[in-house]
Amino acid sequence: MSLIPWLRWNEAPPRLSSRSPAEMVLETLMVELAGQMREAERQQWERSNAVRKICTGVDYSWLASAPRPTYDLSPGERMQLEDVCAKIHPSYCGPAILRFRQLIAEHEPEVQEVSGLFRSVLQEVLERMQQEEEAQKLTRQWNLRPRATFKTRARIAPFASDIRTISEDVERDAPPPTRTWSLPEFRAQKEY
Repeated sequence: MSLIPWLRWNEAPPRLSSRSPAEMVLETLMVELAGQMREAERQQWERSNAVRKICTGVDYSWLASAPRPTYDLSPGERMQLEDVCAKIHPSYCGPAILRFRQLIAEHEPEVQEVSGLFRSVLQEVLERMQQEEEAQKLTRQWNLRPRATFKTRARIAPFASDIRTISEDVERDAPPPTRTWSLPEFRAQKEY
């Protein structure tokens, strides 16, 4: 057992990365894309080997392994994907990766199709970000708008009038009608 790790107790703690969150999101998403492309390529190679073995009836894979051709993104496509990745907010990075993995599992795409799926996931995330930003903007506008106070408004009484009518006199002198108990009771306030 070595005591060297115990002797390092007085070393400075490791510093946090000096990279910006946008750079970290970009790198994380691009590493995920590269990993999924390698996995799709491996699966495609295994499928072609299985088909070849079924067609020939013989498995020579143990004898010699030919170098596998690797698929790589064109520089233009890579730059476009990096530009889109740079727009993703760090809080959306995890859900974007989960959605991408879900689509890969559902579709089992060829290597050439992986970047298209990745681009579609990034577009979905950007649209969701814009929708939530608009919702927050509307909420802020709603909260900042001036409120109408009801204390300053004049009370409106559409049936109040200084003119006395015959029906008011009759109603005042008549006894209240018998009330049906399933209905609420409404009575006019008496003026003194």
